Amino acid sequence: MPKGFGIRTYQQWIQADELVQFRVTIQESDLLLLAQRDLTDLARQTLIYYRSQLEQYIAQYPDFRLSLQPIPVKSGSPSIIQAMAAAAQQAEVGPFASVAGAIAEYVGKTLLPFSPELLVENGGDIFLAGTRDRIIGIYAGNSPLTGKIALKIAASQMPCGVCTSSGTVGPSLSFGKADAAVILARSTALADACATAMGNMVSTPAHIEQGLQFAAQIPGVEGAVIIVGKELGVWGNLQLVKTSSPM
Repeated sequence: MPKGFGIRTYQQWIQADELVQFRVTIQESDLLLLAQRDLTDLARQTLIYYRSQLEQYIAQYPDFRLSLQPIPVKSGSPSIIQAMAAAAQQAEVGPFASVAGAIAEYVGKTLLPFSPELLVENGGDIFLAGTRDRIIGIYAGNSPLTGKIALKIAASQMPCGVCTSSGTVGPSLSFGKADAAVILARSTALADACATAMGNMVSTPAHIEQGLQFAAQIPGVEGAVIIVGKELGVWGNLQLVKTSSPM
C-alpha cells in the first residue's frame, strides 16, 4: 500500500465515483489520477517535463536530492525546484522530502484547465481540486483506526494538497513511528514536506501534541492529523468523519 492513503483502489478510499480513473508511470513516479475525462497523454507529457527539470538540476547539484536539511537553490531555477526548496525551508527538511507532492501538484495544475474536478495521487500524496466536497479515507497501517475515519475536504479548501508520512507503512524515509502523519495545505509540496517533518517527530502517542504544535506554526498549513496505534490527534481546519465500515 502507499505510505499514507490506501488509494490504489480509489473507489474504496476516495468518494469520486463520477470521475474517470487513469494511471501514468515513469520510473519512480507512479501517478493515479481522477479527472472528468481521460487525460493520459497530457499527464504523461507533463510528468516527463517536470521529471526532466528535476533530473537536470540534480545532475548539476546532487545535494538537492541527498540533503536532509534545507539548502539554497540557484537563481532562475525552474519553479518546481524553487517550490521544493521553499517547502523544505519552512519544514526544516531536505528538498526531496517534498518531491512526490511537488510532482502531483505541478502535474495537477497543468491538467486543471482541462478538468476542473481533478485528483492526482503520487505515492500517497494528493493534489486535489474541484467544486465538490470530497471524502478521503485515512490509511494508517495496522492501526485500528485504519478505514474507520476519513477527511472531508470542502470545495472551498481546494485546490489543496493532502499528504501523509508514515514510519510504519511504505518505503519512504521517516525517523518516527507514526502510523499516519497527515497534512492539509494549499501547497501540495508544502504539505508533503511538513508531513515528513511532523512524522519524524512522532514515535509514541506522547509526541502527538508536539507534532501538532509544529504543524500549527507553519504558514500555509491548514490542518494536521496524527495517528499512533489507537491514539489520534487533530489540529486545524479539518473535518473528520466516521466510516460505517472499513474502506
